Amino acid sequence: METALSAHAAPAKLIARPVDRLQGRVRAPGDKSVSHRSLMFGALALGETRISGLLEGEDVLATAAALRALGAQVEHEGGGAWRVRGFGVGGAREPDNVLDLGNSGTSARLLSGILASHRFTSFMTGDASLRRRPMQRVIAPLSQMGARFEAREGGRMPLAIVGTDEMVPIEYRLPVASAQVKSAILLAGLNTAGETTVIEPEATRDHTERMLRHFGAEVRVGPAEGGGKRITVVGWPELKARDIVVPGDPSSAAFAVVAAAIRPGSDVTVENVGLNPLRAGLYDTLREMGADITLENQREVGGEPVADLRVRGGELNGVEVPPERAPSMIDEYPILAVAASCARGTTRMLGLAELRAKESDRLASVSAGLAVNGVRHEMGADTLFVHGTGAAPAGGGTVVTHLDHRIAMSFLVLGLASRDGVAVDDGSPIDTSFPGFARLMGALGARIEAA
Repeated sequence: METALSAHAAPAKLIARPVDRLQGRVRAPGDKSVSHRSLMFGALALGETRISGLLEGEDVLATAAALRALGAQVEHEGGGAWRVRGFGVGGAREPDNVLDLGNSGTSARLLSGILASHRFTSFMTGDASLRRRPMQRVIAPLSQMGARFEAREGGRMPLAIVGTDEMVPIEYRLPVASAQVKSAILLAGLNTAGETTVIEPEATRDHTERMLRHFGAEVRVGPAEGGGKRITVVGWPELKARDIVVPGDPSSAAFAVVAAAIRPGSDVTVENVGLNPLRAGLYDTLREMGADITLENQREVGGEPVADLRVRGGELNGVEVPPERAPSMIDEYPILAVAASCARGTTRMLGLAELRAKESDRLASVSAGLAVNGVRHEMGADTLFVHGTGAAPAGGGTVVTHLDHRIAMSFLVLGLASRDGVAVDDGSPIDTSFPGFARLMGALGARIEAA
């Protein structure tokens, strides 16, 4: 049966118990990356932007609240439908209070680009997890453009941003592939005279470029000398309101897809999954492992490729995941590690350094979670080798999530395929990105409950 999603307050400690198989149809929640950007670009545009299918998780709601504080009219009409009346490029007002962005690194980094290009001072903070995350990677290029920042040691929040409306265009080569840093620079470039260019050594998700064009900005993308891509935005465009349909989030769909793939006899369809080629690395990897995934009802929604994914459970085999694939699946390595735990043979994941700068040190968190549940593996500085036996992992452990929603959801999926179940110490962060996760999984036959 199909279930709708709504806000769900997750209990603190959760446990997932083993099931024989999963069956049914569910609809993927709205894409978080596209949801954040649709609100932000609606605020930067003139006129009224209508958004349907918006993800109404806590991270996206933090973006909506921040944009209201900057002067945009952001109204919820119910059922994923929202209206945004924007203030235009350069038209934000000084916020009266500190902007609290909760757990949302996307909100913090992208809004930094908007705030840096306005002549006022603003302040940003977040929850304990977000305050541990490094902001120096956006502080460095935005400082080159003319903004000033005051931060805790290591460029961590709380953060004071002393903006300017006389930003200087730059050409900036990303030291680490990051769609968030790229987007922050391009957003600052909107309110900067001339052309602002980002050079990325490896392709990252391109939702910002696609949506900027959708709203009327001039964005040029081409090859960079020495490899990679050059992305240039021309400053001071007049962005005009556009309607947006948010596709389903491939990162959120991954939990149901992997849960079905690792339980033989399962037959699950996840509807409305966005399959932007720069986000689909996990699905390519699962197919290489032998997963039976069929694309149905392929179509285009809001400029993004979308399909329904039918997944039939069966045997998976270990593979090597090359480092160049990391940008297209950086959020999916925790759930891939779960799939690898149930596969036959060794899965080698390479080029994972960026995982150490997520909501937690995700590489260390995944390793610790595998260890307490009897999964043999080795972790390096930027590698993870998982040795699966093809049999159900032992389970029986309690995973420390470090307030990281993806760690929590990934190990709950492991519990469904383990011998003794898996508990997570705190499931409350799940609502930041996937409200209704336990209920949606339950509609497929999963057993996830308060411990």
